[in-house]
Amino acid sequence: MRPEMILLVALRALRRNRMRSLLTAFGIVIGVAAVITTVSIGNGARAEVEEQVTRLGQNVVLVFPGSRSLGGVSIGGGSANTLTVEDALAIHEEIPEVIAASPEVRSQRQVSYGNRNWFTRIYGQSSDYLQIRQWPMEYGRMFDEEDVLRANMVAVVGQTIVEELFEGADPIGAIIRVRGMPLEIIGVLQTKGMSLMGSVQDDIILVPYTTAFRYISGRSHAMVINTQVYSAELMPVARQKITDLLRERHGLGPGQDNDFTVQTQEEVARAATETSRVMTFLLGAIAGISLLVGGIGIMNIMLVSVTERTREIGIRIALGARNRDILRQFLVEAILLSCLGGGIGILTGIGVSYVLAFYADWPVYLSHNAIAYAFLFSAMVGIFFGFYPARKAARLDPIEALRYE
Repeated sequence: MRPEMILLVALRALRRNRMRSLLTAFGIVIGVAAVITTVSIGNGARAEVEEQVTRLGQNVVLVFPGSRSLGGVSIGGGSANTLTVEDALAIHEEIPEVIAASPEVRSQRQVSYGNRNWFTRIYGQSSDYLQIRQWPMEYGRMFDEEDVLRANMVAVVGQTIVEELFEGADPIGAIIRVRGMPLEIIGVLQTKGMSLMGSVQDDIILVPYTTAFRYISGRSHAMVINTQVYSAELMPVARQKITDLLRERHGLGPGQDNDFTVQTQEEVARAATETSRVMTFLLGAIAGISLLVGGIGIMNIMLVSVTERTREIGIRIALGARNRDILRQFLVEAILLSCLGGGIGILTGIGVSYVLAFYADWPVYLSHNAIAYAFLFSAMVGIFFGFYPARKAARLDPIEALRYE
């Protein structure tokens, strides 16, 4: 039989049982739609994380107190008090690749203004912090080196503070109180959005680190040292020099573990995206299993079809149809079923992705490769699971088939 005749016969056979054909293809629809939606959500999450990492600033190297292995015990970076302001100053002064450095101390405090109050994060930083983070001012000014040296009671606030304490009004010159201490607002930051950890970055107050140590946090050690390097190419060199300098300053011998952790911006990005990458893979694998289940449904229905059309197969063979013609006919029917499900599944997956993006405010990025692979895989499912029923139909004995009732 000519290919067009095989295709025509296959279409007629599927049209003869429309509802059964649609229900059979529905398993493929779910599988393909799940694959496309999962990959789109995963790509969106990964892109969002990468965008948030870029908001950390350009060419940033972060130093955390503590090490993943300290004294033979794994404790994790950020879990010890091993960094000082002097460490940050030494990094800035002694490592030529470093443009800026800012020791960071954090605390959470109740802030009040008039009859309004708000619980927020207060970060003690140096005057270089906004340069490191690439965080522009909305209006006002950033505190300078003199403010840091004098531990002046000045603050730069995020947009959330402006909304909650001042209802959007200009807060420059206003006095807010933290632990009973007055802070004069001298600047307002531009909107920054969400952080990697899902917190609102605009819900923040920046003060000189000297002010934070002396009046607000009650701490004596830095929680992080933020540094900026001249270029991305110099980041590995700067990372190693920072490590060597801090080991020397902390008196660590050759056999002793670091009591700090140094991470580049790229390492932070890789760590942040690894979870989303693994989750996307796992969800995609589950969606792939649903495609296999749909393929089993196709095999089941095609076996039923072979049984129902046994007499028809016998008549065709008696009229001169060859075994390979029967094989091709049933194989084409299985492929058409899977491709029908694949096509509807692609449209469904794209639609679900856009609905999630619109109503759930979740970033999704459609992958043309994922769409192509999902459709190709659905066609392969049709070939794989349709081959056995088609082979069974082609091997029917024509005499026995003609006798079949």
